[in-house]
Amino acid sequence: MIVSSFVNIILGYGRAWGELTRLFSPIVVVPVVCLVGLGLFARGFPLLGNCVEIGLPMLILFVTSQQYLKRIHSRAHLILERFALLFCIGIIWAFAAILTVSGAYNNVKTTTEQSCRTDRSYLMSSAPWIKIPYPYQWGTPIFRASHVFGMIGAAFVSSAESTGAFFSAARLSGATAPPAHVLSRSIGLQGLGMLLEGLFGSLVGTTASVENVGLLGPTHIGSRRVVQISTAFMIFFSIFGKFGAFFASIPLPIFAAIYCILLGIVAASGITFIQFANNNSMRNIYVLGVSLFLGLSIPQYFAMNISYDGRGPVRTNAIWFNDILNTIGTILDNTLDANHVEDRGVPW
Repeated sequence: MIVSSFVNIILGYGRAWGELTRLFSPIVVVPVVCLVGLGLFARGFPLLGNCVEIGLPMLILFVTSQQYLKRIHSRAHLILERFALLFCIGIIWAFAAILTVSGAYNNVKTTTEQSCRTDRSYLMSSAPWIKIPYPYQWGTPIFRASHVFGMIGAAFVSSAESTGAFFSAARLSGATAPPAHVLSRSIGLQGLGMLLEGLFGSLVGTTASVENVGLLGPTHIGSRRVVQISTAFMIFFSIFGKFGAFFASIPLPIFAAIYCILLGIVAASGITFIQFANNNSMRNIYVLGVSLFLGLSIPQYFAMNISYDGRGPVRTNAIWFNDILNTIGTILDNTLDANHVEDRGVPW
């Protein structure tokens, strides 16, 4: 992660990523943004189905409160539009805690118990009260070429995913498409975040939160001040282990129900970019159809093969090679009759 972070830093602050995004016409943005939302479909209803008695009420309650109950009163409209998600999580979380305490999951299979219980793995009892992170807290980093190249591939993928999330956020917040220099700066800052996480021993890198992007749609809150305040809260409370363990006790099907709605909103926002191009052009239909279908079909092919035998279809000892081949970039829009600028929606 430490080495791969420099890829994002160089691409971002070197303005190279911004120059690449100039090739992103609306015909390219549509599949990019759509696949950012649809690419996580396995984390939706399949995960919700592991505990239907918690996930399904969360899904129904969120839709009902967000779209129907807000019509009751003008004040209720404002409150439920912005805070319906928090209310629903609290209600269903308390319901899951009641089921756990009452012994509803004492004699069930392991998968159901892990998905439904709020006290799994003794999170609260094992978490420390205060733990201040510091660099190299897990020991000196070990650099292996196979892991480095794998993370470099992941850095490119996360950059493309974040770019799609930025376009979706701009669309849902009513802003214009982000310019190239803003996208470059964002990817560079993402690289700095990856560098810090690598130094502090984090398990994952930095990328845009697709769920938060989807939340822009129903809440209509696109202020940067909200992000700044929430970031300050996260940094401050990160040193309290019990605080993190408390929120980690939320059953995963609750998040799955949220994904079903918010990720769908992100995917739908990607479809709206088609209005900036010529919908009657067979060339555009060809590019969109091939990009969307292969964007879903190829990852599924690799996932199925890796699930069965532990390695990807390419038989190498280096896992990074398989990871890089899992990505596909659409170049059709810039090679198939690229001179048709108006049809492609380039002047958007």
